[in-house]
Amino acid sequence: MQNEVLIRGAAAVVTMDDARREIAGGDVLIRGGVIAAVGQGLATSGAVVEAAGCVVTPGLVNTHHHLYQTLTRAVPGGQDALLFGWLKTLYPIWARFGPEEMFVSAQVGLAELALSGCSLTSDHLYLFPGGARLDDTIAAAGEVGLRFHPTRGAMSIGESAGGLPPDSLVEREAAILEDCIRVVDAFHDPAEGAMVRVGLAPCSPFSVSRDLMREAALLARDKGVMLHTHLAENDEDIAYSLAQFGCRPGQYAEDLGWTGNDVWHAHCVKLDGSEIDLFARSGTGVAHCPCSNCRLGSGIAPVRAMRDRGVKVGLGVDGSASNDAGNLVGEARIAMLLQRVARGADAMGVREALEIATLGGARVLGRSDCGSLEVGKRADVAIWDMTGVESAGAWDPVAALLLCGPTRVRDLFVEGKQVVRDGQMVTIDLARVVERQNRLAARLMG
Repeated sequence: MQNEVLIRGAAAVVTMDDARREIAGGDVLIRGGVIAAVGQGLATSGAVVEAAGCVVTPGLVNTHHHLYQTLTRAVPGGQDALLFGWLKTLYPIWARFGPEEMFVSAQVGLAELALSGCSLTSDHLYLFPGGARLDDTIAAAGEVGLRFHPTRGAMSIGESAGGLPPDSLVEREAAILEDCIRVVDAFHDPAEGAMVRVGLAPCSPFSVSRDLMREAALLARDKGVMLHTHLAENDEDIAYSLAQFGCRPGQYAEDLGWTGNDVWHAHCVKLDGSEIDLFARSGTGVAHCPCSNCRLGSGIAPVRAMRDRGVKVGLGVDGSASNDAGNLVGEARIAMLLQRVARGADAMGVREALEIATLGGARVLGRSDCGSLEVGKRADVAIWDMTGVESAGAWDPVAALLLCGPTRVRDLFVEGKQVVRDGQMVTIDLARVVERQNRLAARLMG
């Protein structure tokens, strides 16, 4: 069949099914954007992709990003700052963006994710300078070919009102809610296999009002979309919540309707035991961003405690201005290592970290159709070549993926369509996009 692709003869197929099967000499049959069969000795009349010496996994899932920030990597003045000081350095630069900057930076960020094995990513866009809109990043994702969950973020409290962002980057709350309705109506697809779903995401407790948080939650539930924001990212964040709201971030979230199966929060580095219990009880998800947390000195999120109590946890690369990379398989490695730093060498194994990076992220984003290689699931598949120098001499190819490498995927399929082939993007001319990106960055520096 023309719409069939058989991935054949992998060293290991990591299914992430309920039994967490790993199939040596395994095959995956894709038909019409869906997994048609997983096993050994499968046949097809369609295309064959040989996977000898490779590990095949579900496509990785990124649950938190700020794609626009790929234009502001390694910015002087923000390289060694804590969160609030870092933001103060970058806000004035971001204020000079427009639609072109949003589109091109999203293309670069999405391609970087794809090359690291990511098939599904969220994005948190909370500023719209120069006429930029969420539409710009959605168009970029359509060209790159990744499954996309953009969130319409917002900031409404500027410096003059005691907030962190400059007044030029905040919006009126009525206009924010109006545009939230517009983008959900225009782009959100609730169907199984959707390539675009939209969420609502006021930026943080220190950049929007309680009223906007509450209204966004009501609107999201009315529209049947998910909610996302930053929460409990570092000690400054906790101090702000206690001073301004008289409670910890978890209580603030619960009071405003920001807990539940349709909510996920980014970072959550400083959640205490009662807040972890609240998230477990309510089904609230967490986007764990280990590299960004390291880069900003925010701390090590209590992922072991969250997982042990049943909190849904996925991975996030966060924005490229605070990471400064967007490599999701690298993020999985750091997530595993940090839990070992905090809790001992047996605190997290490779397979659990891979689970968080795939099935865990899909669950956080409410995607029961993604995250595992099972019949009927969407055909989002990553193929990792384990025959290179990084993993030479490895005894366990699955463990080698995080313990050794590689950090770049060989092939990536999204909805059954090839996005990466032999380590190169096939959907866009990446060299031209990077050249355009660098021109835009130089203009911002000037």
